[in-house]
Amino acid sequence: MQKMKKLFLYVVIATLLMTSCGNNIEQPSESETVSEAPSESDKPSESEKPSESDKPSESEKPSESDKPSESEKPSESEKPSEPEKPSESEKPSEPEKPSEPEKPSEPEKPSESEKPSEPEKPSESEEPTEPDDTPDFENSIVLEPVTGLRDDFLFGCDMSMLIAQENSGVVYYNEKGEKQDPLLTLANNGVNMIRVRVWNDPYDENGRGYGGGNCDTANAIAIGKRATNYGMECFIDYHYSDFWCDPSKQMCPKAWVGMTIAQKEKAIYDYTKESLGQILKAGANVTMVQIGNEITSGMSGENNWANISTLLKSAGKAVRELSTQYGKDIQIVVHFTNPEKAGRYAYFAKTLNDYGVDYDVFASSYYSFWHGTLDNLTKVLGDVAETYGKKVMVAEISYAYTYEDGDGHGNTIKQGAWGTFGYDVSVQGQADCVRDCVAALAQLGDAAIGVCYWEPAWIPVPDNTGMTRFELWEKYGSGWASSYAAGYDPKDAGQYYGGSAWDNQALFDFNGKPLPSIEMFEMMKP
Repeated sequence: MQKMKKLFLYVVIATLLMTSCGNNIEQPSESETVSEAPSESDKPSESEKPSESDKPSESEKPSESDKPSESEKPSESEKPSEPEKPSESEKPSEPEKPSEPEKPSEPEKPSESEKPSEPEKPSESEEPTEPDDTPDFENSIVLEPVTGLRDDFLFGCDMSMLIAQENSGVVYYNEKGEKQDPLLTLANNGVNMIRVRVWNDPYDENGRGYGGGNCDTANAIAIGKRATNYGMECFIDYHYSDFWCDPSKQMCPKAWVGMTIAQKEKAIYDYTKESLGQILKAGANVTMVQIGNEITSGMSGENNWANISTLLKSAGKAVRELSTQYGKDIQIVVHFTNPEKAGRYAYFAKTLNDYGVDYDVFASSYYSFWHGTLDNLTKVLGDVAETYGKKVMVAEISYAYTYEDGDGHGNTIKQGAWGTFGYDVSVQGQADCVRDCVAALAQLGDAAIGVCYWEPAWIPVPDNTGMTRFELWEKYGSGWASSYAAGYDPKDAGQYYGGSAWDNQALFDFNGKPLPSIEMFEMMKP
């Protein structure tokens, strides 16, 4: 009995021990069971999931051209393990485009102009005040020399806007990115003559300039002296008006309004003698003087050829007298346009001859997009040279290197513009256009004396001077016309005043750096 009690006690104690141990052993939870999914508490919360902004934008995704072809893709067995992904700022082939404000920890984004794989181009929001060094662009245009030119052939440029541009804050550079007088840059690239227009009185009653360079005699002196210092000849272009003259308008100077033709005859002589005399006295090396600008439809308010010829002869007389006084061989130039119109140049040349107008050079404008073929230009100028024994030249030519507009004032050459555009709009197209014209002139031998590129430095004025571009145009005359010209020219300047319509035809880019096409003058020389 005693043994039975002991055995029963042992069983009870054993049972109690087993129960106690079972309660202390932790059973595996469902979350620790490998074969089962994680519990809801172990899943990432919504805040921990990548947001839409963390996903690559469409612009960051590789384009179809960046994707490897099927033949280039590695097989599954060949694919290496994925390397650590670079941050967006470290990717060299894709522009950084954050969807959120810039974070302090991210590196500064490079501007578009700093990317080595793209041509230098200032960013839209930050134009450099001084461009980076221009890479060596020798032979970046391809141009053959022109044979048959006379040894003293004139490669000219009209730089009438220069002083107004500089006063407005425009800075020009040489090929090395160094600040340099654009006249010297042109001289270093084969230009040997500078043309400057002169208006009688391009100011309103309060002395405010009409714009277009405010091209008075003082402006011609300033530019002429600088050109002379660089060894270039000076070509003075008298419009005999207070503002622009072309086939659409030939307005009389304010001071000459109401004069008889006899009074104008004396006035034009006196004005030419005084103005040209001042330019010569200042030391400018004047070798040519143009009497009237594109006088196809008239001059100084006169529109019949008896009166026009009277004025031309009187102006020419003043030039001849000054030529003798200063011991210089100054050539007298008459200037027309629209060579594409059949019989027009033959008529003008005959009329000048019939009225006994004294001149040396019959000059034409030639803008290839308006003025017909070069074969025609060669023929009509050749006929004048042969029939009347005159020299001939192209006094104005230019072409666009881009369709971009640099100052917000619409350009003459733009997409959809009227005209015939037979050359690429590029620096090569610019050079080809001028070279072909020179080659056309070369067919005339010694009768052809030169070509002149029109306003190669008329680029946008800056917009970071504390003044708006419009304010600069108004104050310094660096636009084609200011609002102050409205009283003199209400139908044109009075309605359309503003900036430069020619900035995309310049030989300097919008930041003042010379374009490769500036080399064409030297490259054309035999």
